[in-house]
Amino acid sequence: MKHTCYIVFFFGLGILSAQNFTKQDTLRGSITPERAWWDLNHYHLNVKVEPSKKFISGHNVVRYKVLEAEQTLQIDLQRPMEIISVSQDGKKLKFTSEGNAHFIQLKKKQVPGDFNELKITYSGHPREAVRAPWDGGFSWKQDAQGNPFVATSCQGLGASVWWPNKDHMYDEVDSMRISVTVPKDLMDVSNGQLESVEEQDGFTTYHWVVKNPINNYGVNVNIGNYVHFGETYEGEKGNLPLDYYVLPENLEKAKKQFVQAPMMLQAFEHWFGPYPFYEDGFKLVEVPYLGMEHQSSVTYGNQYQNGYLGRDLSGTGWGLQFDFIIIHEAGHEWFANNITYKDIADMWVHEGFTAYSENLYLDYHFGTKAAEEYVIGTRANIQNDSPIIGPYGVNKRGSGDMYYKGANILHTLRQLVEDDEKWRQILRGINKEFYHQTVTSQEIEQYLSDKTEKDLSAFFDQYLRTTMIPKLEYKLKNGSITYRYVDIVEGFDMPIRIWEGDAEKWLFPSSQWKTESIKGTELKVDNNFYIETEQL
Repeated sequence: MKHTCYIVFFFGLGILSAQNFTKQDTLRGSITPERAWWDLNHYHLNVKVEPSKKFISGHNVVRYKVLEAEQTLQIDLQRPMEIISVSQDGKKLKFTSEGNAHFIQLKKKQVPGDFNELKITYSGHPREAVRAPWDGGFSWKQDAQGNPFVATSCQGLGASVWWPNKDHMYDEVDSMRISVTVPKDLMDVSNGQLESVEEQDGFTTYHWVVKNPINNYGVNVNIGNYVHFGETYEGEKGNLPLDYYVLPENLEKAKKQFVQAPMMLQAFEHWFGPYPFYEDGFKLVEVPYLGMEHQSSVTYGNQYQNGYLGRDLSGTGWGLQFDFIIIHEAGHEWFANNITYKDIADMWVHEGFTAYSENLYLDYHFGTKAAEEYVIGTRANIQNDSPIIGPYGVNKRGSGDMYYKGANILHTLRQLVEDDEKWRQILRGINKEFYHQTVTSQEIEQYLSDKTEKDLSAFFDQYLRTTMIPKLEYKLKNGSITYRYVDIVEGFDMPIRIWEGDAEKWLFPSSQWKTESIKGTELKVDNNFYIETEQL
């Protein structure tokens, strides 16, 4: 197959790199003409999973609304999975394939405004996850008793690694049914609410219903010898069912560890507004990998301990006050599942806000000082290797700094607002304004500029689109300070707070030298601002 080479350049003071992308990257990562003319409405995914064979088979019924009169439709399914047949209104359709993209030739005239359905039948041995969830696919494992213990994870890689769909984040399906058939001694847990269970010869089918929009990678299958317990959380929108599915040998551990789930909801409903999926409930589901933010079906594998597999990612001690997977992955219900990036280049909208949610959890339960110490401590994880925002249209994320650099960007912005209640209302407002929507970074940046009443364009260009950390150069002499910023983009002039004894004072640096009086013989910069300093 011929591959077209695409070269994408990143420009930013001191930054110039090139990456090669193929036609497959563009077919996966862009809104192609064969995607643009139709809007997702509903999926019914029906799949049979046979762990002994590492084999799956089934079909997906895709309901869509016609936006424009076109006759070729793109569906994605990654090798080695294979499409067996495609039909519409009972008539078999022809399709051609270009790698993982499949172009279906429709016979029925597509009339704008109409709702039509496709049935895509498929099967195969899906890609096996090597290091889930980072290298995703199917995890075919066994529990301690030798029972199959199976789960999916596919962010970035794409849900088309195991089921046929419109695999681009810009278009979320409005609702979904998920029917999963498994060997009779096992249980499947997927997204949404369990509607019914159907017994068959040697197999059982679990029918799940998702009433809210859902992104493709949030759809999951979790299969094991599960036991269930649950509780009800009295939240901002009423009673929310909390359901927990774990292996029998971990039941008592889970009952102790999962008390953090309602604590998480208390903190995040305070900061971010109502849990976005009351109709679909909330689940924690044990899996054979670390965990993932699958919508209303958050997967858990942190070994029933606080921290990140027992480690404090901040180095301050505060990271051991909560179970990282429960808090971080559930935080994604607001930022990733409620508000979803249109292009993975803007993945910081998921990970920056959710990493920031960790210290807001601490703020709610342990106080602002604990939160500040934690988020500042996580700066040790920042590499500044490449910009946070990646190239668009080719399914390529930016730097992993989107997590803790992203969190520190938002923590710095909180200082600039100077009003924690206003900041809280801004965070809640984001989840209300963009409720169940896909967004761009620019939309979020503009919203924050509007609501803080500050022009944050240079602020975000600095921190998201370059690797430079603003440096405050200064000189102290005879009761005065002379200072300026270096390593900044044009127009960056973020004020910072300093301390003169117990009194706060604000400096307003820019690229130009400024001089003013100051008390004391040393500069005490508030460490809540993510900058560097150098005395000359």
